[in-house]
Amino acid sequence: MLVVGLTGGIGMGKSSAAAHFKRHGVPVFDADAYVHKLYEGKAVPLIESAFPGTTRDGQVDRALLAKEVAGRPDRLKELEGIVHPLVVQAEIDFLCDQEDGGVPMAVLEIPLLFETGAESRVDVTVAVSAPEDVQRRRVMERPGMTQEKFEALRARQLDDADRRARADHVLDSGSSLENLQAQLDVLIESLKLKDGSVMERLRAQRP
Repeated sequence: MLVVGLTGGIGMGKSSAAAHFKRHGVPVFDADAYVHKLYEGKAVPLIESAFPGTTRDGQVDRALLAKEVAGRPDRLKELEGIVHPLVVQAEIDFLCDQEDGGVPMAVLEIPLLFETGAESRVDVTVAVSAPEDVQRRRVMERPGMTQEKFEALRARQLDDADRRARADHVLDSGSSLENLQAQLDVLIESLKLKDGSVMERLRAQRP
């Protein structure tokens, strides 16, 4: 099975690309969505232990947790040390299940793919990119978004030029959704011709 790593900065169109993969019948694991599940389940007692007072009613209070790690790289690293291994294990479980089901290709949608070294868990990397002004406009239209929040989010992410340079394939989402989908149609057909090699190593990491 071929494992595709899909990434892109905030507002770049990564979710739209993931949705199109799904329309082609390619299963997608959304790392961000899984973190949300962890904040309502398995990670709650671990985070409460490390960051007392940041959970409410059996869930992580994301606003309180954000205050705990804001401007404190050491605390952010501690949080990542709790969450990251749980996400990685879920990704591996997902991929093994897909391969067991005979799926020829699966996608890991990971915003911080290169930043966290997740490219080692995929066969091919795909980055979705858009001009900075387009990115800024899209993000600032989101409810509750401020310039400060936007800049803080971007500061955690790899520079888009670096991301494009490191990716095996780059998709331009700056013009229209139809154009992005057309690029994906071509890419998906080409990926169907590739064989994967990472699964054997990932299976060896499974408990």
